Amino acid sequence: MTTVVDAPGVGALLREWRERRRISQLELALRADSSARHISFVETGRSRPSREMVLRLADHLDVPVRERNALLVAAGYAPHFPERPLGDPALAGVREALERLLRAYEPYPALVVDGAYDVVAANRGIALLLEGVAEPLLAAPLNAMRVTMHPRGLAPRIRNYREWREHLLHQMERQLALMRSAPLRALYEEVSGYPLPEGGEERVASGEVVPFALPMVIEHGGHVLSFVSSIATFNTPMDVTVSELAVETFLPADPETAARLQELHALMP
Repeated sequence: MTTVVDAPGVGALLREWRERRRISQLELALRADSSARHISFVETGRSRPSREMVLRLADHLDVPVRERNALLVAAGYAPHFPERPLGDPALAGVREALERLLRAYEPYPALVVDGAYDVVAANRGIALLLEGVAEPLLAAPLNAMRVTMHPRGLAPRIRNYREWREHLLHQMERQLALMRSAPLRALYEEVSGYPLPEGGEERVASGEVVPFALPMVIEHGGHVLSFVSSIATFNTPMDVTVSELAVETFLPADPETAARLQELHALMP
């Protein structure tokens, strides 16, 4: 006979994550070395999963670190992963490594954002791109999505803004599908409601199209710069803050952009 145990919400949360991943109870059970019957009892609240089982299921469901803590709390356990501010002495190694990476990437732009796209570190290449942005948008915390899509931000200078905006919104939608974040949802609702810059038409000549990736084509100081971006995260993070950090780097998409950035970098103090 199975004892009914009050595990507030953990079963429903696990079922939600399993359905998001489109995995059957049987498949999850096989991955987690359990049984479909036990998974069913956990999801319906008839059985309370152990702390180890919660973490194992979360691992096989690829649940974000913050949400793994939420699952543990819902099951009646203490959080497993610490959430320290980036300025905490324990994360000094992370900060130093990121700062070295950003400096090494100059003169090309690079920045580090948290889970709500607030910029926690950036190099001088990013500072160059932000020239001319309205002062209120530059106030801390600087938000990468807001400063890019706001009508007084970078948007009016991005020549393929409609395409780039669609790419950024889709990126946020993918994140929202993976995690429940009220700040990220609020940011999405805000930036998706911004009006398009006046004119709003794409101004990218056919010769400026990069075939292997969507570029951000932006006007700067009478020149047209073209970048493709890449995003990197930490493997197997053990801290909530670190798990949500992302390093975005902008690679020149053509020789002209690379040469112009080298010129600007040489003029910087």
